[in-house]
This record gives sequence, C-alpha cells and structure tokens, in this order.
Amino acid sequence: MIAIKNILVATDFSAPSDAALIYGKDFARTYGAALHVLHVADDLGGRMTPVTVMPDVGKLQMQLEADARQRLEGLLTAEDRKVLRARSVLRTSSQTAEAIVSYARDTLIDLIIVGTHGRTGLSHFFMGSVAQHVVRMAPCPVLTIRHPEREFVRADALQKAAAR
Repeated sequence: MIAIKNILVATDFSAPSDAALIYGKDFARTYGAALHVLHVADDLGGRMTPVTVMPDVGKLQMQLEADARQRLEGLLTAEDRKVLRARSVLRTSSQTAEAIVSYARDTLIDLIIVGTHGRTGLSHFFMGSVAQHVVRMAPCPVLTIRHPEREFVRADALQKAAAR
C-alpha cells in the first residue's frame, strides 16, 4: 500500500505550475494527504556582484516577497485549507531547486509535484531546469507535469479545481 501523507507542489506561478497544482489537489484529496504549496522567491541580495548597483535591494526584496505571498494565498481556497489541510509556504533563495528539496526533507514530504516548461536546446542550457534538479536531488518521488496536461485530466476536474 502506498502511504502519502504530505504532498508538495512547487510553483513559479506559470501555466505548468497551475497544472501541477491541479494534480496536487487531486492527489491530496485521493490520499487524504496534507498539501503544501511552495514558492521560492529569488534572493536578490544573493545575486548581487560587486559590479551590480541596486538602489535599496532590501526594499525590492520585501516587495518581491509580498507580491509572491499574495499570489500564493490566492492559489488556495478556504475549502482547500480545511479539507486538504493545505498551506502556502514562501521561501527565499537564489538556489530554487535546493530550497524545494530542503523543504521536502525538513517536512517529510512523500511526493513532490512540479510543473516543467519542457525547455530544450539553448534555452535549457542557459535557463537550466529546476524540475530536473529537483528530480535528481529529491528525497522522495517527483511527478513532473507539462502544460497542457495529458488527455486523462478531464475537463470536469479542471472546472472543479478552478471553482475552488
């Protein structure tokens, strides 16, 4: 028997992440698992170099995190919080994949669900793949979701998820 008690959906607020959240909610409902929705905000200070000149990085960082927190809160309904024991989590890091994996380890996540943009070629080379790094480092199984979803995601499931 597969026991899934904690599910983590990592989001960057993109269409693939929205699709991953649909899966996460459905898996949480099916397994009676708690749902964790995590966004890793970029650590602007961690990206600074001696040549970089930024006016008040702290203020920009605070605004970035406030915007992310507001978007995160909008992903979950009151029903999600009650029925799925869903919680939104914001972390700040310049190493997104490492932050996701660290959160999964610290909170004993049983399944990570992450959207993937499916980049290839030069864009993959320059941008990298957070999903790929998570798959390689994760302490648990990882389900990657591409957008648009496969045909087995029925329209009624999408409509129910959107209504919540």
